[in-house]
Amino acid sequence: MKKLVSNITSRDVDFSKWYTDVVREANLVAYSNVKGSMIICPYGYAIWENMQKLLDKEFKKSGHENVQMPMFIPESLLNVEKNHVKGFAPEVAWVTYGGNEKLEERMCVRPTSETLFCEYYKNIIKSYRDLPKLYNQWCTIVRWEKTTRPFLRSREILWQEGHTMHATSEDARNETLRILKIYEDFQRNILALPVIVGKKTESEKFAGAEETYTLEAMMYDGVALQNGTSHYFGDHFAKAFGIQFLDESNNLQTPYQTSWGVTTRMIGAIIMTHGDDHGLVLPPNIAPIKVIFVPINNDDKVKETISKIANELTEDITYKVDNSDKTPGFKFAEAEVKGIPIRIEVGLRDLETNEVTLVRRDTLEKIKVKIDEVVEKIPVLLKEIQNNLYNRAMERRDSKIFDVNSYDEMKELIKDKTGFVKVNWCGDAACEEKIKDDTGYKSRCIIEGEEPTGKCIICNKDAKCRIYVGKQY
Repeated sequence: MKKLVSNITSRDVDFSKWYTDVVREANLVAYSNVKGSMIICPYGYAIWENMQKLLDKEFKKSGHENVQMPMFIPESLLNVEKNHVKGFAPEVAWVTYGGNEKLEERMCVRPTSETLFCEYYKNIIKSYRDLPKLYNQWCTIVRWEKTTRPFLRSREILWQEGHTMHATSEDARNETLRILKIYEDFQRNILALPVIVGKKTESEKFAGAEETYTLEAMMYDGVALQNGTSHYFGDHFAKAFGIQFLDESNNLQTPYQTSWGVTTRMIGAIIMTHGDDHGLVLPPNIAPIKVIFVPINNDDKVKETISKIANELTEDITYKVDNSDKTPGFKFAEAEVKGIPIRIEVGLRDLETNEVTLVRRDTLEKIKVKIDEVVEKIPVLLKEIQNNLYNRAMERRDSKIFDVNSYDEMKELIKDKTGFVKVNWCGDAACEEKIKDDTGYKSRCIIEGEEPTGKCIICNKDAKCRIYVGKQY
């Protein structure tokens, strides 16, 4: 298939350059003089808005309310939970001056908001009647990353972070898994990402958490992208902050906490999973524009036909008519690079046969459809595209999952292949660390429901579980 956009490097030649080219050509982000941060352009932000809208609806359906916490955290407040602050220390940005005056106590720009929520919860939770507290916020955070890439790693990150408090450990654990399921359904059904879901190892869990669950997406090049996490905190933070409540027997108890979040990194995951050498490919369920009409001729009959079809589309099928004075070929290229699921070409020659041409973005297949059948055909085609993108990503993911029984076998395998490697592991962090130091492959998650098939691939002791290891963005 001839490329309409020549400025995009082939993903099989240089995947990193391909990614940057797609982000630029699709006009998702722009660079600024603020080093390490990005400008999210309208089209990129429209994708994020759709993510926000759909996830926010699910959060509210499950009883969560949105709040807004301060951007700044005093150092003394951040230091209340030592393990937590230790995990973030290298990435914290500090404010030391307000105007021309040095602050009595420096403040960090929030890297995450556990401490802020805990301070607030201490003041509002007094009784079992106050629980559970199910809060979420949509905001930005700052982490001083050394190496940044659009959507994947940035110093300023758009995300949502949920923070909840519960009367019992069981309730908090259920909440952790309930949110994990919401994330999984969203990424599979909306983003068409066949994520692998599992529990992080002790070494890889979130700082201050008892348990961390992760959604691991595999990119086209076989590299992992952690695409969301849900954490069970137990009562560590609550005890550190002195949060207590009176139970039904009038006894003081300590509540249990969860935290969970996803970011604009999900946009990066869509690009690197579904994109091709022509540009972005958006799953219809998240695409800001699902259909684009491209008139081939500036003729009243063409305009009338487009208007007739567009007016009959249901409200959920968003569309755009490209009435610019660009050439049809340029319009086709622009639609392709932006990943719009369906392109409808309408010209006088088509109208002579009472047809229009529908072009699928996922396959670039051209389909002739009778004008009276277009409105009925579009939702069917959108569903086909959504399913095809998921199945295609699943097939590629599965082709890049490897099973090894020895360390030598693993090292030989990854010389010329990337992907997720299943290994037997004894549970010792030293063995996990050795894999990372030797190969650059980190544990992604514990494989649930799979018993070890042999000894630990590092120390040859009895394996306690199986884990996925892989490179990560």
